[in-house]
Amino acid sequence: MRAPFDASTIVLAAFAACFAVIAYLKDPSLPAIGARNGLSMLWFLLPRLVPALILAGLFQVVVPQEFVSRHFGREGGLRAIAMATVAGILTPGGPMVSVPLLVAIANSGAAMPSLVAYMTSWSLFGMQRIIAWEAPLMGWHFVLVRALPSLAFPLIAGWLVAVFYQE
Repeated sequence: MRAPFDASTIVLAAFAACFAVIAYLKDPSLPAIGARNGLSMLWFLLPRLVPALILAGLFQVVVPQEFVSRHFGREGGLRAIAMATVAGILTPGGPMVSVPLLVAIANSGAAMPSLVAYMTSWSLFGMQRIIAWEAPLMGWHFVLVRALPSLAFPLIAGWLVAVFYQE
């Protein structure tokens, strides 16, 4: 079991404390307003985050580790990187879905090249972002001009990790 306070938690808490002091120095009522704003975001995110984490946990117990290792492990080579790239494109939702799923896949035996390709692909080509934001605001021409040259990036990132990062 991991310690509840890792380095990122400590850094975030330190930044929050620093900003609370700065806010207090500006106006003593600002830290309470900021805390209320933060808690309202928590109440917005929590109903989405809990099912995503449960889904990630269920993924780990339902999908056999042998399957993940075979299809997304180091033995899978470029095919594993390509499959992870497609999976990243097809993963719906924001980071509350993709990151817990990435952790579940990592804990189930996926290799680092596949994990990097998945996250790079999801970051570049998340369908929810393209459909909800890019196409309506910028148009499909922009989406194509942005996405087509970027198609190679997840594959290249995964391949570079396979070449230079030895697990």
